Amino acid sequence: MEAALRLRVLVLAGAAMFFVSLDSSVLILGLPAIADEFHASLPALANLGSVLALGAILGLPPAMLADRLGRRRVLVVSVAAFSLANLASALAPSLAALAGLRLLAVCFETAAASVAVALVVEEVERHRRGQAVAVITVFAGAGAGLTTILYPLVAPHWRLLYLVGAAGLAAALALHLKLPESRAWQAAPRAANPAGVLLERRWRGRLLLVALVGALGALLYEPAGLLLALFGSRDLGLGPVAISAVVVVSGVVSAPAFLFGGRLSDHFGRRRLGAALVGVTAAFCVSTFSGGRPAYLAGSVLWSFFASAGVPVLGAWYGELFPTRARVTSEAVGAVAMALGGIAGLQLVALAQARLALGGGLELAGAGALLGAGLLLLLPETRGVPLPE
Repeated sequence: MEAALRLRVLVLAGAAMFFVSLDSSVLILGLPAIADEFHASLPALANLGSVLALGAILGLPPAMLADRLGRRRVLVVSVAAFSLANLASALAPSLAALAGLRLLAVCFETAAASVAVALVVEEVERHRRGQAVAVITVFAGAGAGLTTILYPLVAPHWRLLYLVGAAGLAAALALHLKLPESRAWQAAPRAANPAGVLLERRWRGRLLLVALVGALGALLYEPAGLLLALFGSRDLGLGPVAISAVVVVSGVVSAPAFLFGGRLSDHFGRRRLGAALVGVTAAFCVSTFSGGRPAYLAGSVLWSFFASAGVPVLGAWYGELFPTRARVTSEAVGAVAMALGGIAGLQLVALAQARLALGGGLELAGAGALLGAGLLLLLPETRGVPLPE
């Protein structure tokens, strides 16, 4: 019975992550077509990315509600809300309208992802938390993979993919009917102000470090992720099929990395492994934009592999660092910090591209990501410890 319950939580939380990832991947692959349809310049697209990053900030209030009202309700509402935003995005008449709808979607995607990770960390055995986060990350990778496979079939009609994303409404119904509430949350004391808990002496230093590392990493990864397909299209002359092929190869190579990273962290710990993976990921991310097609292919694959290995390591680690009564809030605060860093990174690249080209701007942002990798070593090891309440 216990194993069946945990499996149900993993599958349902994974389904939520699947639709979060499927949804967020559309803009990346469809960006060249969106830019052509709305006649958008690189600075305009950078501004679009900045608007979307603000959605993560708006995701903080619903995430805080998950610490007060429970994981289940907030996850159901969040998945339903961003699925409705997908449906509306398919009908967006302008770039401004699309930006507004994606802002709303990102808000609830941030909340859904934060809740899903916290729920899984709370429901599995302590010696398998990294592997459990890896499982739901695989679901997320499958969502991105489906978008990648579908887009060449429908390109340049990016709106059709948002219609596919509206199928998340069915997932919201399944979550409502089948997802159990977190037992750890039910057993933990309630906090009227989860953010206030995180400002207590024991937690605030950890929170500051996690937020700073997230912001420094997003300086690089937000512009790099958003502009990956655009760089391949405009700078390297690759078509939708070729760009999707690069993403597919990266995804196939990286699929085992999720489980590999989670398993390694459960056996050897989060701290040194997490810092190493973040540093290597930053280096290969920058290399993707440093040269021609070979660098683009090799960099994309290696960047994706090491980033994928790092996701369950950091996910389990961050979940273990903070108390149950404010765990989802801590996840969302990290997302807010990443959003702010992403906005700064997008504006940095937009300003630098006239003189340094896209690759030069990303090299500057990459220095921040490497600094963040070093800062991770200041956090404590948490592998196998009981979750703080």
